[in-house]
Amino acid sequence: MKIAIIGGGACGMMAAIAATEQKASVTVFEKNNKAGKKILATGNGKCNFSNLDFHMGMYYCKDKSKLENFFHEFSCQDMIRFLEENGILIRERNGYLYPYTEQAATIRDVLERNLEKHHVRVLCETEITEACFHQKKQQFLVRYEKKEEAFDRLILACGSPASLKKGMDFYGYRLAKGFGHHLNPVVPALVQLRCSDPFLKEAAGVRTKARITLLADGRRLAEEEGELQLTDYGISGIPVFQFSRVAGYALLEKRKVTAEINLLPEFTEEAFEEMVIDRYEKLNGYKISDFVLGLTNSKLNGAILHLQGLKKELEIKEIGLSGTRKLMSCYRKLTVHIEQSNGTEHAQVCAGGIPLEEVSEHLESLKQKGLYLAGELLDVDGKCGGYNLQFAWTSGVIAGRSAARRQ
Repeated sequence: MKIAIIGGGACGMMAAIAATEQKASVTVFEKNNKAGKKILATGNGKCNFSNLDFHMGMYYCKDKSKLENFFHEFSCQDMIRFLEENGILIRERNGYLYPYTEQAATIRDVLERNLEKHHVRVLCETEITEACFHQKKQQFLVRYEKKEEAFDRLILACGSPASLKKGMDFYGYRLAKGFGHHLNPVVPALVQLRCSDPFLKEAAGVRTKARITLLADGRRLAEEEGELQLTDYGISGIPVFQFSRVAGYALLEKRKVTAEINLLPEFTEEAFEEMVIDRYEKLNGYKISDFVLGLTNSKLNGAILHLQGLKKELEIKEIGLSGTRKLMSCYRKLTVHIEQSNGTEHAQVCAGGIPLEEVSEHLESLKQKGLYLAGELLDVDGKCGGYNLQFAWTSGVIAGRSAARRQ
């Protein structure tokens, strides 16, 4: 069985390994100068390759039942087993899984070693110009650099436009559509969000714990808690990444998207009200700059005072209890106005893609026999925490095994 895999990332490499274990002859076409290059950037260079806290709530997908069946075939535990059998020690933090070295290169290198072991042919710096099915020959033709090769099976593991620099061509969706597949709208996911609020420039660089509520046209869409990062252009951090794809689709629908930031998430409404009154009584004779001292980062305190039109030298008694309540409410509901995602070139993954209902339980295309689609090319994306990489491993293994079976 002669198999072509277009895409030499995490998914494509696992597909190649799985297919060669079934005695197939495999060629991997990769546009970068090295296979698995994107793996090196995952988990801030540490490669959070999966997560022990595994459930379907961590994924966005229309057919959760089909997705769950995929993970029954190759799970997080199967990936752990694969790495351990290859001599890789594993480190776990709150369910997050990393190589013990905390170097993403460890994972990429062990995959490359397996490609070499199984004699996988890897063609790097290769741009695919066309892939089609020749009816007479009953084979797939892959064209690149004025060359043409024929294969019995074809696996598309091209990923998505995420992390591609501006101007770089992404041909994965084009190839899939050439075989009759449809494309669900694609937006950046696990990405920063750009906001129009001027006060952010003053607070740029601040990291603070917060609860963030995402709204579209005033309606609550999502809520996340964790470390928020404020930048001169908007908001970032894991809680923002977690709902960035939801914001992306709301923006695509031309809805008014905002986020309400609670900088004091530990306080209940009752405890917050008690704290405001107690603080007002104790610090009544102080300046406003002293009153807000210790509430949050000093840069952010200053930005909030400017936002409220309050001078630092003003005494708290001059605005009274009602003015104090108004000021303090800003710490519980600091609103930012989201204008756009920070673009696919800054995104870790993309949401959207080829609908999962257009592939079988073996990831074979329902449009073209012998064609398999896997990884981020499909309309499946997960939250931060190794979930996207796990889907890459899982779908790669299933596609590789399935393509290598003689049918």
